[in-house]
Amino acid sequence: MKLSQFQFDLPTDLIAQYPAENRDESRLMVLHRATGKIEHKMFKDIVDYFDEGDVLVMNNTKVFPARLYGNKEKTGAKIEVFLLRELNKESHLWDVLVDPARKIRVGNKLYFGDGSLVAEVIDNTTSRGRTIRFLVDGEDEEFYKTIEELGETPIPRDLEREAEASDRDRYQTIFAEKKGAVAAPSAGLHFTPQIAKRLEIKSVEMTPITLHVGLGAFRDVDVEDLTKHKMDSEHYEVDGETVTVVNKALEEKKNICAIGTTALRSLETSVSASNTLKANEGWTDKFIFPPYDFKIVSSMVTGFHKPKSTLLMMAAAFGGYDLMMQAYEEAIKEKYRFLSYGDAMLIL
Repeated sequence: MKLSQFQFDLPTDLIAQYPAENRDESRLMVLHRATGKIEHKMFKDIVDYFDEGDVLVMNNTKVFPARLYGNKEKTGAKIEVFLLRELNKESHLWDVLVDPARKIRVGNKLYFGDGSLVAEVIDNTTSRGRTIRFLVDGEDEEFYKTIEELGETPIPRDLEREAEASDRDRYQTIFAEKKGAVAAPSAGLHFTPQIAKRLEIKSVEMTPITLHVGLGAFRDVDVEDLTKHKMDSEHYEVDGETVTVVNKALEEKKNICAIGTTALRSLETSVSASNTLKANEGWTDKFIFPPYDFKIVSSMVTGFHKPKSTLLMMAAAFGGYDLMMQAYEEAIKEKYRFLSYGDAMLIL
C-alpha cells in the first residue's frame, strides 16, 4: 500500500488536549469486521463484548519523565534533552534527542536543575540525536530520583501545550509497572480498576506484555512505498505466564484482544512455527500494515490516530483498510476526539 492512501483531513479541534474527566467515560466506537456495522458506545460498555475465557493482553510499561530542560556550559543557552533509552546502566549512557541540535556538540557539558545533574555529550547519532553520559556520583537510586524530580511528563508535541501536574497521573495507564516508555500505550489509558474488576467477575483474563514505547511510532513516514519504511526498534518481553494464558485461549477458540498497537506488535512478533505464542524478549522493529495475516489476535482496542501514521496503518491492517477509512470518516462526522487523550475504538 501507499502512504497517500492513509491521508485524511483531521480538524484541529478534534485533537484532544486533555483526557475525559473519568477514564472510562471517553467514547467507544465498536467496529464489526464481519458485517461492517459501526456502533457508538461509552468506553465502560466494553465489558459487554467479552465472555468467560476471553483474554485481554495489555502493555504494563510505565512512562518516565523523559523531557529534561537544562543549560549549556559557558553560554548558558537553554536546551531540551529528550531521553530515549538507557544504553548502559553502569556508565549512565543514554540515547537522547536535543533541541536546538545545532548548538549541542560532542564534548559539551549540559547542566540540569541547579547543577545537581550534569551530562557530557560524547557522540552524534542522527541530526537531532546524541549519546550523552550523565556524570554521576553516588547511588543509582539517587540518580533516577533526580530524573524523576527534574524531568517533565513527555506528553505528545501534537497537544501543543506544556505538561501539567495532572499529566503525571493521566498520561499513565493503570497497568503501568515496568518503567521504560517515553510515550504512553494510549489504548490502555481508558481502563479503570472498576472495568478490570467487572471483567474479572465475568472470568475474562487480563495478562501483560511489556513493550517500552519509543518515539518511533510517532515518527513521520516519509516514503510513499510502505515496504521501504523502517520502524525504530523498541524493547519488548512476552513472558511464560502470558504465553500459557494466550495459548489456552487459542486452543479453546476464545477471543484474544490486544489492548493497543504495542500489545498487537509484541504478540505478532512472538509467533511460533505452529502459529501459537512463544515466550520472547528482545527488540522489535516489526511494521504491520495492510495486508497482514494475524496469527494470535482476534480483536483489538485502539485510538484514533494521525493521518499517515504507522498506528493508523496497523489498525487498518487489523480492521481492514476500507472499513477503517469509513470508520474514520464517521468519527470525524460524529466529532470523536483524536490522538493520545482522545476516544477509543474496539475492533471485533
